[in-house]
Amino acid sequence: MIDAYEDPGEPDCRGGARYLLWLVRCQPGRSLAGAVLGSVWMVLLAATPYLLSRAIDDGLEPGDYPALAGWTAALFAVGAFNAWLSIMRHRTMTRVRMDANFRTVKVIVGQAVRLGAVLPRRVGAGEVVTIGVGDVQTISQSLTVVGPGVGAVVAYLVVAAVLLSVSPLIAAVVLLGIPVIVVLVGPLLTRLQGAETEYRNRQGVLTARIADLAGGLRVLNGLGGKGLFAEAFHHDSQRLRRQGYRVGAVTSWVQALGIGLPTLFLAVVTWLAARLAAQGSITIGELVSVYGYVAVLVGPVAFWVECGYQISRGLVSARRVVRFLQLEPLADTGTRDAPAEPAVLHDPESGVRVRPGRLTALAGSRPADAAEVVDRLGRYRPSRATWGDTPLDEIALKQIRRRILVADHEADLFAGTLREVLGGTEWPLRGAGLHRCAAPPRGASNHTQLADAERQSEAPSDAHTAKAIHTAVADDIVQGLPEGLDSAIDPQARNLSGGQRQRIRLARALAADPEVLLAVEPTSALDAHTEARVAQRLHTARQGRTTLVTTTSPLVLDRADTVYYLVDGKVAASGGHRELLDTEPGYRALVARDAEEPVR
Repeated sequence: MIDAYEDPGEPDCRGGARYLLWLVRCQPGRSLAGAVLGSVWMVLLAATPYLLSRAIDDGLEPGDYPALAGWTAALFAVGAFNAWLSIMRHRTMTRVRMDANFRTVKVIVGQAVRLGAVLPRRVGAGEVVTIGVGDVQTISQSLTVVGPGVGAVVAYLVVAAVLLSVSPLIAAVVLLGIPVIVVLVGPLLTRLQGAETEYRNRQGVLTARIADLAGGLRVLNGLGGKGLFAEAFHHDSQRLRRQGYRVGAVTSWVQALGIGLPTLFLAVVTWLAARLAAQGSITIGELVSVYGYVAVLVGPVAFWVECGYQISRGLVSARRVVRFLQLEPLADTGTRDAPAEPAVLHDPESGVRVRPGRLTALAGSRPADAAEVVDRLGRYRPSRATWGDTPLDEIALKQIRRRILVADHEADLFAGTLREVLGGTEWPLRGAGLHRCAAPPRGASNHTQLADAERQSEAPSDAHTAKAIHTAVADDIVQGLPEGLDSAIDPQARNLSGGQRQRIRLARALAADPEVLLAVEPTSALDAHTEARVAQRLHTARQGRTTLVTTTSPLVLDRADTVYYLVDGKVAASGGHRELLDTEPGYRALVARDAEEPVR
């Protein structure tokens, strides 16, 4: 089975079927063992009727009790050996499924890390959760066809060959009966794929809504949008339920036919064999064996129907995984060097110019417009933005990540000590170590991790970390934790409040001490008193460094050297905060609305 640190290999992303085949090829020995064990197990099941018929014809009917005892002993030995084979088959197939499960998880996680900041822009959180929770398990279950599925085919052919020696007519019925069952069940499996695909898509949409609800419930309450969101969620959940009923209807027919058709098949062949026995064409022992053979075939036929059902669902899930694996990160085609000295960052699409060494603020009625400007200036999406006289897209991405840091107010916070979350290692008193990147902002891509490691080739000193904490007004957080900076922080800092998490994110960005800091809504979850102190300290701490913040808070805007007022993503006015209050009615209304909002 794949090791936790083993390279999962390069998946075949040319389609769902090819991906499933790749999972089998990654474990050829185990897959072959599963097929062999499944085949022998199935064939020995068919040996039981043969041994039983020999015991009747050679021992019971003529009264030869030694022969009867010999065939009975052989029957017991075959049964015991087959029980052991069943255990080994199950163990082997469990390992096959677990390997496929873990290997798929590893390639999905690797792809998520490779996509980095592009991930949330290419696929919703609900889609990723659905793949990780449901599709991975469905894919692994579909590989059952490797063992019992192959064994069912082998057992079917062996039984048909044995029946040919008993009665060609019965053998012909058996050989023709299975294709009839496939023809009857096949259309249902095709319909199941379509219904399952639609169900998975709707499930991803609903999961995304749940993720949005979990992350923004307080905001929805504050804006009065909880009812609207609840109505949308109810509508989507009802659509998912109706689609689930459609999937369940098809599934119930598939499973019913998987049991009913083989049973009907058994009845037809038994009736035919009984007529032949009554006519004297076959012996009583052969009649018993025919019944036993066909009864054994019920298992393989049911396996085929079940495997068809599992493969149908596995293909749907594999296609979703393949679509995810086919996503590509933002291309790094840059070859030019970044400006040697601090230079202006310019976004032609919006008209924003971020001058070096100054605190610039973006204010707009739609926060998404300001966030898109930050994405372009941080090169998290293709744009015509420039740094000095050089287009950002032509600069080596490694240099941009080293010197420009985008700090998102919703960036991930990984589990660890507070010291690790802030980007430091053990302090000198406890032994210095290599820098650990706890949670690089904006997507946690490989590029961002590398940039952080290069930006902080040495662990921050006590004074440097303390300064970042002080600037973010996070001193009370450190003092309130039982072990200070060595206190444990839960994943996403769930053991802290929303305002505390935001200050920790800001402190982490300040501890990185980037040449250019682009901060998205760094104070949106803070009360007015704390926000005023953060604005004052940020302006002081970043003197001579290039800083851009997106906000509509008058407390922060008043500290900015330059404010850009955005309307529909374009600069409508620029200047100082007080100047815009006097000359721009739209800006004045925006800032006044923000000032009147209740304290958060």
